[in-house]
Amino acid sequence: MSIFHGMNTTASALTTQRLRMDVISSNMANVDTTRAKLVDGEWQPYRRKTVTLQPLEGKFSNFLNVARGSGGKGNVGNGVKVTKVKEDTETPFKLVYDPTHIDANEDGYVEMPNVDPLREMVNLISATRSYEANVTVFNANKAMLSKALEIGK
Repeated sequence: MSIFHGMNTTASALTTQRLRMDVISSNMANVDTTRAKLVDGEWQPYRRKTVTLQPLEGKFSNFLNVARGSGGKGNVGNGVKVTKVKEDTETPFKLVYDPTHIDANEDGYVEMPNVDPLREMVNLISATRSYEANVTVFNANKAMLSKALEIGK
């Protein structure tokens, strides 16, 4: 373990939380976008995107072995990475009655994106708090390293 291991771990968390906030911002910006993608000659609304995070080079068995105290120093605490940014295809589009809308069907309903602003705000607060916590850890680590350098004076 190097002297900068803690900073590298925190930096990976900052990077992933930043990407998570960017994806949430994109979802919020497209909450009313009815023409996001052209599929088979027809426009489809914007689909909500989600971020999947995974520990860096870590396996669940390593974490379990460390927690049980049965060896396995392994790859615990190396940080996180984004494994996937995927579209939410499970949540259906919302139908809104607006016969004057240009994308309304014959019955007057418009398919709107499957973005729930309330859920996005909760996720944004979670990502922001995680980012702030990692900044605090980074600053504490930096202060400890500075104090360690003063020992030799």
